[in-house]
Amino acid sequence: LINPVFVVRDPELIKQITVKDFDHFVNHRPIFGSNLDRDSIALFGKTLFALSDQQWRNMRATLSPAFTGSKMRQMFDQVVECSADVVQYYREQNHDVDGREYEMKEVFSRYTTDVIASCAFGLKVDSFRDPTNAFYTNGKRMIDFARFKILLKVIAYRVFPWLMEKLEVDLFDRELNLFFAGIVLDTANTREKEGIVRPDMIHLLMQAKKGILRRQKEQEETLVEAFATVQESQHAISHERQPLTQMELVAQCLIFFLAGFDTVANCLTFLAYELTLNRDVQDRLYEEILATDSTLEGKPVSYEALQRMKYMDMVVSESLRKWSPAPSTDRICTRDYVVRNEDGVEFTIDKGTIVFIPIVGLHYDPQYYPDPEKFDPERFSESNRDKIQPGTYLPFGIGPRNCIGSRFALKEVKAIIYQLLKEFTFERTPRTEVPIRLQKGFIALNSENGVFVNFKPRHA
Repeated sequence: LINPVFVVRDPELIKQITVKDFDHFVNHRPIFGSNLDRDSIALFGKTLFALSDQQWRNMRATLSPAFTGSKMRQMFDQVVECSADVVQYYREQNHDVDGREYEMKEVFSRYTTDVIASCAFGLKVDSFRDPTNAFYTNGKRMIDFARFKILLKVIAYRVFPWLMEKLEVDLFDRELNLFFAGIVLDTANTREKEGIVRPDMIHLLMQAKKGILRRQKEQEETLVEAFATVQESQHAISHERQPLTQMELVAQCLIFFLAGFDTVANCLTFLAYELTLNRDVQDRLYEEILATDSTLEGKPVSYEALQRMKYMDMVVSESLRKWSPAPSTDRICTRDYVVRNEDGVEFTIDKGTIVFIPIVGLHYDPQYYPDPEKFDPERFSESNRDKIQPGTYLPFGIGPRNCIGSRFALKEVKAIIYQLLKEFTFERTPRTEVPIRLQKGFIALNSENGVFVNFKPRHA
């Protein structure tokens, strides 16, 4: 059967559907099935992204306190450590040459692997000096959705969803699920027995597993938020918090890994590309980095210092507009919904109908972003950001089902760009493709031929 789809481009209607009348559109379209057995090794159906209805509400309320600004600040030292290790590696690589060419997706995939290993799994991984480590190679396999085996599963879930769920066929390979589950459960058990406390995602999820994780509202007011950060809806945090099972804990670590590994690496790849092509932007950002560094008195960059960097935030915000992590988002109508507009037009979105929101279409619409192909951070300056119409800038989604990890993603991006630009200029090479050609098919935003940039040392 072919389900009808409504494509919604009007910002007011988008806000109405995703925020005001959210109760009619709670769920994403089911693509890979659901999983009702809270203890099985099938993990994707237990992730926050895949859950629906009350299960989603309870899980979002349970996890919400783990992703506040104050919790992200507690993990920031680990992100800085990983980014400093990356810079040290490339400093060693370039000590006797005037720069080397690197493929950006490869560079940033290894960086995000190390960050997620540290912050989500409690592991110390060096994917630059140990390029074939099990964590990185298994992670690469897990996100390879173009594999024939994965495509067969996707097709089977569309044709025989009831059979796939009955057989507990997971989107992820069983051996990969077991690999990551073993890491999480072994780490959690060791910490439980030895009383180890480390400010990372496993610790927060262990608290959530026990039902003792709480939101700290009083600390949030002192933090300056990035423009792209999505705010947590009271709708999402006002529901019952429930203890997690072991497999639910593993599943949340896993989806955190998938989002942090590939999506953030893609974001960084295209940001580096734009900085390479737009040298004036790169130079101005470097000046802000130097100004910030001069206030730190030799100390590593802090969470608060990064948050105060206005031009950094403008640059990252514009990169997220031009190269949105997700090209679209969707909702499925859970009960008949009547749409009425000011012109008297009225129609019904029937229960079960899919609502499709074209994020890239909005980000490239010239009525909202003049000359949309141009990389222009000034769109997000303090004097211009109020001109951005609500409902037209959606890099992390919108409404209660927005991306819960936007704060973590943004600090991960800013930390490595700060460290790299402090030490290197990003230079074009003969293999820097302009314009860039994107891959096609059932995959995330990615370059077809790679994004090649020269890291040229700033200091001899």
